[in-house]
Amino acid sequence: MDETTNRKIQQLKPYTVNNYGKKMTTNQGVKVSDDENSLKAGVRGPTLIEDFHFREKMTHFDHERIPERVVHARGFAAHGEFELYHSMKEFTRAAFLQEPGTKTPVFIRFSTVAGSKGSAETVRDVRGFAVKFYTEEGNFDLVGNNIPVFFIQDAIKFPDFVHAVKPEPHNEIPQASSAHDTLWDFVATNQETAHMMMWLMSDRAIPRSFRMMEGFGVHTFRFVNEAGQAKFIKFHIKPRLGVHSLIWEEAQMIAGEDPDFHRRDLWETIEHGNVVEYDLGVQMIDEKDEFMFDFDILDATKLWPEEIVPVRLFGKITLNQNVENVFAETEQVAYHPGNVVPGIDFTNDPLLQGRLFSYLDTQLLRLGGPNFTEIPINRPICPFHNNQRDGFSRQRIDKGQVSYHKNSLANNTPSTSTWKEGGFVHYAEKVEGRVIQARSESFKDHFSQARLFWNSMTPVEKQHIMNAFIFEVSKVQSKSVRQQVVDMFVHVDKELATTLADAVGVNRPTGEQVNVTASSPALSQENTPKYPYTLKVGVLIGEGFNGSEVKSVVNSLLDAGVTVDIVGEKLGTLTGADGIQVVVNQSLVSTAPSLFDSLYIVGGKADNQKKFESQLINYINVAYSQYKPIGVASTGMPIFSKSDAKPGPGIVFATENDFAEDYIQAITQQRFWDRNIYIT
Repeated sequence: MDETTNRKIQQLKPYTVNNYGKKMTTNQGVKVSDDENSLKAGVRGPTLIEDFHFREKMTHFDHERIPERVVHARGFAAHGEFELYHSMKEFTRAAFLQEPGTKTPVFIRFSTVAGSKGSAETVRDVRGFAVKFYTEEGNFDLVGNNIPVFFIQDAIKFPDFVHAVKPEPHNEIPQASSAHDTLWDFVATNQETAHMMMWLMSDRAIPRSFRMMEGFGVHTFRFVNEAGQAKFIKFHIKPRLGVHSLIWEEAQMIAGEDPDFHRRDLWETIEHGNVVEYDLGVQMIDEKDEFMFDFDILDATKLWPEEIVPVRLFGKITLNQNVENVFAETEQVAYHPGNVVPGIDFTNDPLLQGRLFSYLDTQLLRLGGPNFTEIPINRPICPFHNNQRDGFSRQRIDKGQVSYHKNSLANNTPSTSTWKEGGFVHYAEKVEGRVIQARSESFKDHFSQARLFWNSMTPVEKQHIMNAFIFEVSKVQSKSVRQQVVDMFVHVDKELATTLADAVGVNRPTGEQVNVTASSPALSQENTPKYPYTLKVGVLIGEGFNGSEVKSVVNSLLDAGVTVDIVGEKLGTLTGADGIQVVVNQSLVSTAPSLFDSLYIVGGKADNQKKFESQLINYINVAYSQYKPIGVASTGMPIFSKSDAKPGPGIVFATENDFAEDYIQAITQQRFWDRNIYIT
């Protein structure tokens, strides 16, 4: 083989490139001058489509995975409806927000961010909370998360963030975890992440259930009313069961015991006919007040404290129908923050501006071309007419010879609609500024709201955050990165950073925390509503139990809306000392204590339970260490006394006069942090 031929063959093979020490260029070889800011019309203006570097970078990122979603790959969904209970006509012309009682079909997909499609669901991660409203004016997609802020301020940084948080490319480790070098290197060198990292290290990142998880639109949008008047808004979705979380050790156990824990919880809740409900609302700011706050309202790394800008609730979302086929519905659904209806419009939030490009581009690859809107789960319920034709997977047959606008052969139809006819007209925002790659000075405070979040936590919540930081940063192999993280978070809290430094073997920080003393009670989960409804109790039982006692307690639990599983040595029927029978639907080896919100220790005859006594004791010990309530029946005292659990907060005994009532109250409280055990 001659040298020329060999050179041509080698050009067809993959080649190795080492980027270390090189200058950044586009894929065309043009040197890049700014990789931190997209091109805008003024520092707070809209992103310009002529930014070829941003478009190339984002397009390449959107097309990195097929067919699994690049992020939010692990998801589950359900159908339901939104019912308006307060008219928002004063603020928006959106038709589905006009008349109280109006019902709109919805489809909600919940997801993790970092993990692949087969990863566990209880990992520490952000959760997606995406809602598709099938309105009579077209589909409106509220594509949010369970955390109100995000890691970055400008969409041009999104590929970088996801590359950093995904498994490291040289060994594809770790899966669905942020505890590794590249993520924390990104955090330390991109300090706009500070606020979001506080949320990620908090209990918010390990929710108890999709049904007990708050949703946020994250970005600043606009409401525009019939008169053309606008208000800045942020969307909020508040679960009626309150916001509740797992603890870390519990989440890790569940990841092994039931990696499908969250989807199973949602599926079974709906299958059993229980309601899944959320309230939808918005925070609103007048346009004249845009600059009155000590944060920029267009900065996606900032929230609007609810004590300053209250949430106005106006409707209820109910999930009441499971999907019939996960692939056809959950996997093929395509959300896009650019899917809005008249009366809802965009702002110049630079992260939102980039998402308006990115999502459509992603769907074109993942779902095989431009006709993904014809997939049933994505079709609007209202008629749609346009001149778009052909393409991969075209399903609809458009009749006639005309497919262009303007035309005379079809009387210039389909024709456009005016504002009065319901046409979407973009809000006429005045835009001024030089074409520039820069970021507004008002975006540069990265630590004040991170400190606000810390100030708002209870001592237990702060301890959980501190433990999370220690666990995560201890996994980082680079001592330099560990030191940078410590030096960064001293600006949030000096005690947090100092404790972290001691735990991960680096120097204590020398910087100072920001001078912020304010707090926001709405940010603490300890202030959330608490109900027993749909919480799960495991009844640990054996032959010879007190049938009348157990029957009475179980009926009281069911009347309170508590879900009950009867857990025994093996599946089948058990008979009490008084002849009452129960059916065991879970065995001690087929389930686990971490999968229950509480245990009711019934036991039975001592000689009968000896052979599985160690399993019962383990169940009690685990539940006790996870601060869960435990009810003890009269026949359960002998086995309880052999465990590590001690009488005290959240331990309810059958000897008490109002046992069932007291036990339900304990279940409602969910956790008893004042137990004298190590806080995890």
